[in-house]
Amino acid sequence: MAGLAATTLTAVAPASAQPIALDDRTTVAGTVPSWATPQSRTGDAPDQSVRQIQVALSLRDPASAHALATGLASPNNAERGSFLTSRQFVDRFAPAESTVASVRDWLTGQGVSVEGVSGNRFMVKAHAPTSVLEKTFGTQLATYRDKVAGRVSTLVAPVAPISVPARLKASITAVLGLDDSEKSLRPQHTIPHATTQAQTCARWWGEQNNRDVPQKYPAGAQSNSLCGYTGPSVRAMYGLNAGQSGTGTTIGIVGAYDSTTLAADVNRAAVDTKTPGLAAGQYSKVLPEGGFADEKECDAGGWKFEQTLDVQAAHTIAPAAQLRYYAGKSCIGGLYEAFNKAVEDNVVDVISASWGNADGERRMPPATRDLFNQMALQASIQGQSIMVSSGDAGNNSGAVGTPTASFPATSPYVTAVGGTTVGLGQDNKPKVLTGWENSGNTLSGQHWVPQSDADGPFSGGAGGGPSALYDAPEWQQGVVPASIAGGRRAIPDVSALADSYTGLLIGFTDASGRYGLSSSGGTSLAAPLMAGLAADAQQARGGAQRGGLLTPALYALRSDTSALVDVVPQKAGVWTPVMHALPGAKVPGAEGSYLVDFDARPQNLASGRGWDPVTGVGTPARDFVRALAR
Repeated sequence: MAGLAATTLTAVAPASAQPIALDDRTTVAGTVPSWATPQSRTGDAPDQSVRQIQVALSLRDPASAHALATGLASPNNAERGSFLTSRQFVDRFAPAESTVASVRDWLTGQGVSVEGVSGNRFMVKAHAPTSVLEKTFGTQLATYRDKVAGRVSTLVAPVAPISVPARLKASITAVLGLDDSEKSLRPQHTIPHATTQAQTCARWWGEQNNRDVPQKYPAGAQSNSLCGYTGPSVRAMYGLNAGQSGTGTTIGIVGAYDSTTLAADVNRAAVDTKTPGLAAGQYSKVLPEGGFADEKECDAGGWKFEQTLDVQAAHTIAPAAQLRYYAGKSCIGGLYEAFNKAVEDNVVDVISASWGNADGERRMPPATRDLFNQMALQASIQGQSIMVSSGDAGNNSGAVGTPTASFPATSPYVTAVGGTTVGLGQDNKPKVLTGWENSGNTLSGQHWVPQSDADGPFSGGAGGGPSALYDAPEWQQGVVPASIAGGRRAIPDVSALADSYTGLLIGFTDASGRYGLSSSGGTSLAAPLMAGLAADAQQARGGAQRGGLLTPALYALRSDTSALVDVVPQKAGVWTPVMHALPGAKVPGAEGSYLVDFDARPQNLASGRGWDPVTGVGTPARDFVRALAR
């Protein structure tokens, strides 16, 4: 299907300045990434290399914008649901046209080529050689060696905070593109290794159970890993009837790159997964001008699979909803741009973002995080609901070395979606329902031996825990235990199916042109599933009434057992001949005989009564859609 051209807004992290004796200038705080240290510096960035940048501009009256967003989302507030149009938002809160003109004129006068301005006036897009950018922002760009998602990479960043003319200090909040922090943004999905071993997967929990291996769990609590759920099973998991289809709504999906076989894959998989195919015109995409870049470095194939997973998951839960994909030109400079496009267009009702910072929330410079929050704030005021995956590496200690939550899941303006492991019986009723935190075991003789790496036996699980940056929003106060969060924003907020050993069956054509079906998971699955449920709830309100920031409503439902299941640990596990790989966890790559334990606290995360750092306030129950629609 033909894509729509979009103005490309490069989204990388802000810059820093090594002052170059310029008069009447002031520094912009929070524009140096934490990894840009003197110890990791390896040299200077090439003078003539051209960098795409986005100069981020500040909101007018951000305090009033925050207050409005909070009021619009509060269940008992008279303003709830009185959302602004994008034009109303721009007129009230966006940077003034005179501010934009001043910034453009200054950039042009410095020799920077200005390409355009985003529709909400948040970002001025431009490009220039490194030497010109250094002069413009009063800094020096250098190269650094640092780990990105566990791999050592060469990155560019300023050596000190950027500076701008004092008269523009209140207008410019960040300059994206002066550093490479966005290289750490990754899709949050898991897929199994290819295997030539004859694996007898189970179509439902316990249908197949390898009894040639030790039975660690009682009868009914151990099964072969599942083949992947079909659409009817996942819909039954959340109590959906045929009429709950997302009619009258539009779901937006934000990612990088574009799978040209997506529509064909969805329609082909529909036969195997017993879901409707795409209707004519139901799926559309907004592509960046100038095509894509950095495909090898960013693992474009992984992003294309992510796109396919997100579309199929959302379509399973809301088969009549319109689907609109916003593609970033790369993982390095395009995700924030694509996200902003979804917000400024204001066409989609729900936004699913199945990606996050693989190295913890501090990886992004503060000013860059502030820009994302500004975009998410606009979405909330417009009534757009944002679902963000909480991550697949648990507390991230394997990648980072210390427990840390992931951004943008920790943003106060999004719903952070954690994960569950669900074993449905042949009747589509849960035999196993617990938090997604997996522990791996390898068969040695007739004994299961725990696997071990930096995280012990951890082999994948939902991201969670307290933010180091944001205070607890009002709707979390008194709900999230102080012993866990200490008064900070904590994630996740809610959860959905995420364990690939009990995942959703996805059809995908890879780079070689080979089509295949596999059980897939990760909180990348959970986020679009929740997006579909939010669309179904909007349909129940008549289709036109959006939900906006859903977290206050979700927390208000926490005691309603017909709406949310309070997830707790359950002693159970699956046998598998291959371990599923994902960032942040090291697992055996060879075929063998393995047992995966569920929710046994392999790091410091586990589900539990009330709010917990794996499933939040719980997972949707049979009456969730109707309850959320109220």
